[in-house]
Amino acid sequence: MNKLKLWFAAAVLATPIAGARGAVPGTPPDKSVKVTEQDVQNTNRKVAGAYSALVTMWNNEFKRIGERFTAPRIARYENTVMTSCGVIRPENAEYCPTANTIFYDDIFVAGLTKLAANELGTDGDMVAVGVIAHEMGHAVAMQLGYRSRSSYGNESTADCLAGAFTKQAQKDGSIEDGDIDEAFYGMSLAGDPTPDPTGNARYDAIVQARLARQSHGTKEQRTQNFRDGLEGGAEACLDSFR
Repeated sequence: MNKLKLWFAAAVLATPIAGARGAVPGTPPDKSVKVTEQDVQNTNRKVAGAYSALVTMWNNEFKRIGERFTAPRIARYENTVMTSCGVIRPENAEYCPTANTIFYDDIFVAGLTKLAANELGTDGDMVAVGVIAHEMGHAVAMQLGYRSRSSYGNESTADCLAGAFTKQAQKDGSIEDGDIDEAFYGMSLAGDPTPDPTGNARYDAIVQARLARQSHGTKEQRTQNFRDGLEGGAEACLDSFR
């Protein structure tokens, strides 16, 4: 499952404020965020710019190794969307290989951006960029024939490739003050949960098996995988680029 999920221990739906487009669920009471139409528009503009930069970078990287990159489309959605890969539910972003399209819930991504802005005192926009860069990483890996049997193998590669894009953005001079901190913050938000044992061995085994099938890595693993790409570029993520 090529999904970037936001995991929190408490699932709290913030009360929308007047004029708000929506509220982001899954945030603790002291970190609930409310998303306005303007927030969503701002984030969508940032995503569009990042998408263009991602396509340029990966076109160039594929040419360097004698390959051709078929850039995925990008499509935003609200609530749920039916795709050739099945239903993609709210609060998500996913690369669908059969449609060669990155789908993202724009309210959710705007909410992550605002959450980062509130926590870090920045504009938070690199969190949104990280979501799209991660999903683009899946497209890059799959087009080069990389598919791990483990969910974690696929997700760690996509995290690393998101880091490689950030390294290129640094080289291009498009990174702003605070962007790197935002990128790491976004990765730390999306680490897999560590549920406490319930005492029911059968139930606990089912939970652990489900997590293993959908594993993206712990907070520490995700940030390290991103750092590998940030420091080493695409060569650190896939043998194809070496």
